[in-house]
Amino acid sequence: AETLALLSSGRYPARDPQRCLGDLQAQIAACARGAAELLTLGETFGHDVVAAYMAHVQDNAETQVRTAIRGLKNGHFAYEMDNGATVKVAITITGDIKGPWATVDFTGTSPQLSDNFNAPLSVTRAAVLYVFRCLIPSDLPMNDGCLRPITLIVPSGSMLNPAYPAAVVAGNVETSQVITDALFGALGVMAAAQGTMNNFTFGNANYQYYETIAGGSGAGPGFHGTSAIQTHMTNSRLTDPEVLETRYPVLVETFAIRENSGGAGQWHGGNGAIRRIRFLEPMTAGILSNRRRIPPFGLDGGHAAAPGLTRIERTDGSTEILGPTARTTLAAGDAIVIETPGGGGFGTAKPS
Repeated sequence: AETLALLSSGRYPARDPQRCLGDLQAQIAACARGAAELLTLGETFGHDVVAAYMAHVQDNAETQVRTAIRGLKNGHFAYEMDNGATVKVAITITGDIKGPWATVDFTGTSPQLSDNFNAPLSVTRAAVLYVFRCLIPSDLPMNDGCLRPITLIVPSGSMLNPAYPAAVVAGNVETSQVITDALFGALGVMAAAQGTMNNFTFGNANYQYYETIAGGSGAGPGFHGTSAIQTHMTNSRLTDPEVLETRYPVLVETFAIRENSGGAGQWHGGNGAIRRIRFLEPMTAGILSNRRRIPPFGLDGGHAAAPGLTRIERTDGSTEILGPTARTTLAAGDAIVIETPGGGGFGTAKPS
């Protein structure tokens, strides 16, 4: 009752407190079950044995990351965002008696921003962990051992390590994508993915909805990019059209691959997607995105991909192009069309 009262109070109360409460109960149940299973594991095999195996998992991760680092070269990359900010990174490979080390230095990245594209240090660290985990071909549980051979330098007061009260809502969903692409670019192992999650929201007094939309992944040496896929730092999936149209006054008129939007090259980038949603009653809609002005880059002679585009198609036949970050009102019958970026190409295309 107390939790329901909190969810129902305040200036912006939850629209469906019972559903929120169900989500919280499910999370608590999952944590309780996990804790119980961990206690059972310790009682069955002994706490010292379990602790030893946990240490082994981390030690193994460290060894495998060092092996991956051994095959890398020094590199640097600077990647501009649509708002003019730049993520700059230099990767230096060294070694000592323990083995190879990688220093990942974000010095030169833009200072803390006045908008909400700042990324907390935890997000920056997670992006670095993700990239180096991707370099390991074997199945390896994600754990802190992966970061032991990596020295991370992120200047305080930069957009990747901001100070309170910096706005950071887009740091997790947008800037994280830029960090991963910049790291892959510095390593020279993969062209840029779509570089955005295309965060799309709409709602009114009765409805509220939020989705992210897939795009193209980048190509690399020996592989093409993949079309219409969630890339890198996102793991969300779209609501089924039947469910979306049942619960909300909208029609999903198009969800298709955006042909020829991937970057050309010896290995071509994946194509983005086209998503058209028509509204059956007035709504307010918003888009939080990137890669509308600066296209996803290609590498090693590969071409850049097509940037994204968001537009409104009004019932009177007029069209309105939205910026990377925008808010608009829609009348009944209006449609929003989101064309997501492709992935960059890799390598110079061979003559046909």
